[in-house]
Amino acid sequence: MSVEFNHTIVLSQDREKSAHFLAGILGLEVGEPAGIFLPVTTANGVTLDFATVDTDITVQHYAFLVSEGEFDAVLARLVEGGVPIQADPHGRHPRRINRNDGGRGVYFIDPSGHAVEAFTRPYGSDPSSPLNGVTEDVPGAR
Repeated sequence: MSVEFNHTIVLSQDREKSAHFLAGILGLEVGEPAGIFLPVTTANGVTLDFATVDTDITVQHYAFLVSEGEFDAVLARLVEGGVPIQADPHGRHPRRINRNDGGRGVYFIDPSGHAVEAFTRPYGSDPSSPLNGVTEDVPGAR
């Protein structure tokens, strides 16, 4: 059997709020609770098990590879929801997306402070793309 990533636990201040936020933005479903966990499963079968904890949460980064059409929908939901976006993980390009590797990418923060990224091309898939380092304004974005 080959090695496959199956699931991870996402610590949150409120599992319901965080799971429903991410599922809503990405167009996914929230599953039935399993003990302390509230699952959100991606198309490739990886499950994010949201758990509420009463402690400080170390910020994590969660990145999702999406199709061009899915990216359009994700970006529209972010803008419509008033969720602040940025083109880079450091916040130097607010209200913008990136065009790295000839694709598109966006960063945003979930309700528990985790950094979330949606992008259309894997990193390094087109290192000679003239769009690497280019950002684009998103009308109506926060």
